[in-house]
Amino acid sequence: MSLLTIVDAELAYGLQPLLDRASLTVQSGDRIGLIGRNGTGKSSLLNVIAGRITLDDGEVKKKDSLSIALVEQEPTLPPAPTLRASLTLRGQIGTDAGTHADAHDDRERWRVEARLIEYLHRLGLDEAADPAGLSGGERKRGALALAFALAPDLMLLDEPTNHLDIDGITLLEDLLAKRTLIVITHDRAFLDRVATRIVELDRGLLRSYPGNYSAWEGRRAVELTAERTAARKFDKFWQQEETWIRRGIEARRTRNAGRVARLERLRNARTARRERLGNVKLSLDAGERSGKLVAELTDVTKRFDETLIVDGWSMRILRGDRIGLIGPNGAGKTTLLKLMLGTLAPDSGTVRAGTNVQPAYFDQMRAALDPEATVAETISPGSDWVEIGGERKHVMTYLGDFLFPPQRAEAPVKTLSGGERNRLLLARLFARPANLLVLDEPTNDLDIESLELLEATLQEYSGTLLLVSHDRAFLDNVVTQTLVAEGDGTWREYVGGYSDWVQQRQPPETGAASATRLRPALDTTRARAPTARLSYKEQRALAALPVEIESLETEQREITQRMSLAGYHQTSVDQMKSDRQRVAHIEHEIASKFELWSALDLRDRTVQGRSSS
Repeated sequence: MSLLTIVDAELAYGLQPLLDRASLTVQSGDRIGLIGRNGTGKSSLLNVIAGRITLDDGEVKKKDSLSIALVEQEPTLPPAPTLRASLTLRGQIGTDAGTHADAHDDRERWRVEARLIEYLHRLGLDEAADPAGLSGGERKRGALALAFALAPDLMLLDEPTNHLDIDGITLLEDLLAKRTLIVITHDRAFLDRVATRIVELDRGLLRSYPGNYSAWEGRRAVELTAERTAARKFDKFWQQEETWIRRGIEARRTRNAGRVARLERLRNARTARRERLGNVKLSLDAGERSGKLVAELTDVTKRFDETLIVDGWSMRILRGDRIGLIGPNGAGKTTLLKLMLGTLAPDSGTVRAGTNVQPAYFDQMRAALDPEATVAETISPGSDWVEIGGERKHVMTYLGDFLFPPQRAEAPVKTLSGGERNRLLLARLFARPANLLVLDEPTNDLDIESLELLEATLQEYSGTLLLVSHDRAFLDNVVTQTLVAEGDGTWREYVGGYSDWVQQRQPPETGAASATRLRPALDTTRARAPTARLSYKEQRALAALPVEIESLETEQREITQRMSLAGYHQTSVDQMKSDRQRVAHIEHEIASKFELWSALDLRDRTVQGRSSS
């Protein structure tokens, strides 16, 4: 069944069209991976589908009552006392959800809230957390939980894996297995597991390819070769015609009107032909060789408050090592990097640095960038020249290698997009010789082509590499050994990349404790498929829960309103204490009843679904 069709869409900002008579059809069950270079208009296309942006021309046809959920690259949450309240408000005001057919149905509202609590737990979030204090990754997971709770006909996801650790990404892949969706992501392993179709946005056109990312790579390579061959033939013929018309008096006596008209068409076609965007040009200077020993950690322990990050860890980092750090968010990967570099002192144990070590550090928070400095000043302060591997380049030429046009050179860093800041940080990093390269999440906001070029550059790098990344394909293609956080301050070293670690680690049956530590977000009791039919008592409880929840919410509102009255401060201390305790107890009761609602409703729907099939 066709859910949505885009016909001859046109959209432009400035002179460059993002959509140039583009067309697309989305069928029920499609899981579309939307790919393309940064700045080509992928996010704008999602906003067009969600109804947030209007096309300059063309049409978007949607199935009647089609519900859509959009999760942006950097979601915003409305102010509220708790995360659950904020997400509930976000859903009600339609920030992501478009129109929801049952928005006014109390029963459906309770179902959505029950599912919201379920997905918040499954994604490792505290529903009572203050939304104002959440990290970018927590906001993203909250927005994803809401999108799943709304159960839309079509999900639109813009870089959903950013800020997620590997276990969060694999959980997300499982949750998306039976959804209809369009996803923008640079995570190739994610696309291989999730996508049933790849749609490439290239020079304003949408090209659709069946299969996952790996299948697309093979087909697109053949297409690009054919496109380049056709372009060469076109240019050769065009040049011959231009030469003919300029041969002078003799040619002008013999030329015919038809040939002149054909040349005019060729000129127009050549002008209209948009070339593919250039690639970032990366080169790394490893500088002088370091000593054989880069760093040595002996019985190193580090904790923050009650959290044990490293517990008695010892290892040697040798020249030429290529180490990838793997672990859930909060495991201490960045902390361990700083211990290795000597920029953070251990609580106990020793860290010994090697000789002639020249480190360069890529910070995932981009703290090395001064937002007020210009792009050119960031690369080469006080000079117009950059020296890379003995080659002297003008700063404008060097910035051009990273796809920064001359007019952007004087722009302040604070005006750059996330992808541009990542490219600028890489440009700054590679502008200096370094025999120890430390990269903390370098792949965020890079498009796939730039990501693959960075891989190729790192593969040729002769220095020592320390890498933190949640990109599984990137780890497989770059590192030769992995250092994995296994919980409680324990780290273990494995040979090879991510896939090698998966094969070497303990299987879930014998390593259940380790698996639980590595995936705290997954509530296995919720993930287990319910099979038992509801008892009579459970059926009555399921029917009664909506009324009980509504009664509690009404009481909660009445107490809150009473506590907000101007004269409430004159109430007795005992009454104030009683009110506060009752509000807290009601909040707990509502959460418990929603938990029970979710469990019973899931079992009921699953059993009914199996019976009907």
